[in-house]
Amino acid sequence: MMQDTSSYYNAYLSRDPRFDGIFFIGVRSTGIYCRPLCPARTPKASNCQFFDNAALAEKHGFRPCLRCRPELAPGNAPIDDADRICQLILDRLDERIIDSSLSLEEIAAQVNLSSRQVRRIFHKKLWVSPLDFIQTRRLLLAKQLLTETALPITEIAFASGFLSLRRFNDAFVKRYKVSPSRLRQAKSEMMTDSDTSTVQLFYRPPYDWEGILKFLRLRTLAGVEYVTADSYARTIQLKGCQGWIQVRQSPSKNALTLEFSHSLTPVLPLLLKRVRHLFDLTARPDLISQHLRQSPFLQSAVNGNPGLRVPGVFCEFELAIRAVLGQQVTVKAATTLAGRFVQQFGQAAVTPFPELYRFTPTSDYIAKVEREDIAKLGIISARANTILALAQAFASKALMIEIGTQPETLMSQLRTIPGIGQWTAHYIAMRALGWTDAFPKEDIAIRKNLGGVTAKQAEELSQAWRPWRSYAVLHIWKG
Repeated sequence: MMQDTSSYYNAYLSRDPRFDGIFFIGVRSTGIYCRPLCPARTPKASNCQFFDNAALAEKHGFRPCLRCRPELAPGNAPIDDADRICQLILDRLDERIIDSSLSLEEIAAQVNLSSRQVRRIFHKKLWVSPLDFIQTRRLLLAKQLLTETALPITEIAFASGFLSLRRFNDAFVKRYKVSPSRLRQAKSEMMTDSDTSTVQLFYRPPYDWEGILKFLRLRTLAGVEYVTADSYARTIQLKGCQGWIQVRQSPSKNALTLEFSHSLTPVLPLLLKRVRHLFDLTARPDLISQHLRQSPFLQSAVNGNPGLRVPGVFCEFELAIRAVLGQQVTVKAATTLAGRFVQQFGQAAVTPFPELYRFTPTSDYIAKVEREDIAKLGIISARANTILALAQAFASKALMIEIGTQPETLMSQLRTIPGIGQWTAHYIAMRALGWTDAFPKEDIAIRKNLGGVTAKQAEELSQAWRPWRSYAVLHIWKG
């Protein structure tokens, strides 16, 4: 709970969307908690409590507002602000949402901690227990699915991580004072039968949707991805589930709309997390632009595009292969090679889109292929060897790329693989980890666009852009 209530109340009065997801307001007179941009009547300051995350508001007895819908707040502030170790735990807990058999002790062991240490970290960082966090995330996801989709309530219960419909109903009624069926009834007129559902993923404006689509279009994996003037679609393999997604920008809200095949419902929490990462939806463009525009090298670019994002990835292994294929060749040439790679080794997929007919090759499969099978695609032997080494490292879990991993640790691991140097390691860390401070100083385009400087000079210039050098890189590349 936040102590400086006057500052937060003034921020609340502004209804400034830049505060959305940064804090939440609990209203004592109604027992409801809201986002800072909620259109409801403004309560008196004396009736307000302020919280830095939704789980803490719910722990204090508040239930989510049905108008502003706190589950849609961009960035989900606890994740945005969590330190490295807390982020790793949060990711494991998100996996537990869809795998209830995963115990807290097992999660703690994965990050080399005891369950007691995990509880202490959570209380210090988020002021809630891991179980409180899981319960809140499950219920907020369920509430969003009840409101926005036509999925049966039973499927929503299991997709949200509940082991039975009875437990789901009990938890929902206890927390939100309304049954799932009653909430669904209120929205039933909006529902239609379909093999897909659509949910909204909110972001902090501005957002350069055209720019991120252009970036992804130039690097499209033929058969796996399909990018149009206003949408991105791809095939999905996740935790044993297969399907497809299509993402568009909402015409009326600061949100992306995600359409997903119902075959992906069992892994929905992880799917949403990966889509948010791919489109960098948790970025703070206000803070990033304010910092970078102070540089004379970047001021014009930032003023011209304050909504720039750094594209993440959906599949870390896919990115690693793509990065290796992009070494010392043009983006177009690398895309051609990647397309051949997918056609040769990707499993066939069936989707409503003729452009989507392959799943991205898995590390387990590639680890067993012969070097000659890769080389005959026009990939030089040295890179074929690097691809095999990468696949074997992924398949054996010797290399695990996860958000929350220390970038320097990951880059050191990557550089031990023959054929992976500084540029490739920085590029993978920037996109796969969502690392905000990556700077591949050896990049020819960066040095050229900075006036033909050396790698050392580029590194010196970049110090003023920290900790947002990844965004500076994208601005420089666009220039």
